[in-house]
Amino acid sequence: MYSIVPKGGLTFYSFAHLESSNLVTHGFTTRAGGVSTGFYRSLNTSFHVGDDHSHVRANRDLACRSLGINPRHLVAGRQSHGDGIKLVEECDLGRGALTYDDALPDTDALITGLRGVPLSSYYADCVPVFLLDPARQVVALAHAGWQGTVLKIGLKVVRKMTEFFGTEPRDCLAGIGPSIGPCCYEVDEPVVSRFQDVFHGGGNLAEAVAPGKWKLNLWEANRRALLEAGLKPVNILTARLCTSCHSDLFFSYRAEKGRTGRMASLLMLK
Repeated sequence: MYSIVPKGGLTFYSFAHLESSNLVTHGFTTRAGGVSTGFYRSLNTSFHVGDDHSHVRANRDLACRSLGINPRHLVAGRQSHGDGIKLVEECDLGRGALTYDDALPDTDALITGLRGVPLSSYYADCVPVFLLDPARQVVALAHAGWQGTVLKIGLKVVRKMTEFFGTEPRDCLAGIGPSIGPCCYEVDEPVVSRFQDVFHGGGNLAEAVAPGKWKLNLWEANRRALLEAGLKPVNILTARLCTSCHSDLFFSYRAEKGRTGRMASLLMLK
């Protein structure tokens, strides 16, 4: 389902079907190999969590250069746990690369058909969704927390790819990256009720574990949204790596009670 790729002294998680397309450079970082200290040790890539910004820039530089990406060209959104989608154009190159203030506002998903424009988003339990339309050579990244998931951000991104570029969903390849798993993601009744409403009863998405408490499967919910968009099941790969279970490898907001860094997902058309 996924590959562990050592590059430039760092470790990245990647998807075999995206890699074998030879159309993209992509990867999902771990928490290891950077310069940050304390709660953010060591490869924190996010400006908005309280880390020293010079450390964040150094960590982004390490990650990007390991993949052959220019760190000053990164495009990032100010993620708001919603379903804001931005079509990235040439004028957006570098937005959010060096400072959070310059990132694209209220943006949880990025789409582009431009070569050499690296999309990025940032995680500590939320679900990273990588998308590639190899036929029209379009890529997208979606940041799906529970709010974005229940809003079916993945489905909406695919529809925007169709609107902007004529994407046929059946052509798309998708990867659901490391994120909090159904083993660890405990939620309460209001959250489960929203998923039951949106996902037509939510069968197999939530398991009751205590009065008023459920374990929620964000991986499966995002997969279902992509299937609803028209992707073929065989083209959707899920890493099935829980960031909370593996907080030695990944930053986890839940496991570390909110004081932690962020991993980066990086995706660029060659």
